[in-house]
Amino acid sequence: MIKMRRSLAVTVFSTALLASCVSKKKYVALEGELDNTKSTLQKTRVEKEEIEEKYAAIEARVADYNAKINSLRSSNDEKLEMNDVTAMSNKTKDRMRKTIAKMDASELEGVETLEDSINAAISYNLKNEITEGKDGDDVDITVDKTVVMINVSDKLLFRSGSYRLSNDAQPLLKKLAEVINSEPSMEVMVEGHTDNRTMVEDSWLEDNWDLSVRRATAVVRQLQDKYDVDGAKLIAAGRSSYSPLVENTSKDNMAKNRRTRIVVIPNLDKFFAMLDSEGEI
Repeated sequence: MIKMRRSLAVTVFSTALLASCVSKKKYVALEGELDNTKSTLQKTRVEKEEIEEKYAAIEARVADYNAKINSLRSSNDEKLEMNDVTAMSNKTKDRMRKTIAKMDASELEGVETLEDSINAAISYNLKNEITEGKDGDDVDITVDKTVVMINVSDKLLFRSGSYRLSNDAQPLLKKLAEVINSEPSMEVMVEGHTDNRTMVEDSWLEDNWDLSVRRATAVVRQLQDKYDVDGAKLIAAGRSSYSPLVENTSKDNMAKNRRTRIVVIPNLDKFFAMLDSEGEI
């Protein structure tokens, strides 16, 4: 009996000792894995910091390059503008001064630089040329650098809700054709604009897109077919009601938004030639 107890005690002790040894090994293994994980994590952190530093350096270089590019662009633009102004002869400058002397003070509001003066003088001469000295309230001309934009009220060109050109439109289109035909490299885009009213139900016009495109096409077709403008110079576009001059909140405002915009892009020499109101454009 005593022997059996001793044997059992030895067995229990051996089992406990064995279990203790296995747990220790597992602990050591886990501890090793933990150390490896910590080492890998630290290495990853270092690599991440190095990548972030490299990325920040690349971003700084890109920003520096962009700044240099923008600076060069600005410098080139300034040089081009200066060259444009320098290209004006003294005779052209004299014409510009004489034109400005004829203009009302209201027409010179906001004119501060030489470029402003050139644009104002060209607008004045071109408007007088196109409207032939008649009431020009229905024609508004603005100049942005060498791009001439002519806004013509729809009542001068079309009957209400129609894309058929009226007889009153012919003198203006004839003069416009003369301007276009005077310069082979000139391009012209004709844009139709409407107010935001919807078409009458069952109308032969589908919507304002339809009306604006048809009006632009009518002007382009007339310039080509009746006044011999090269069709390769012309572009027809419809803007519907999506580019209003003013909010469509009143009849007067709607009337302002119903217009045809004619964008003329001449070359520099022809642009300066527009200053001469007494010569041929």
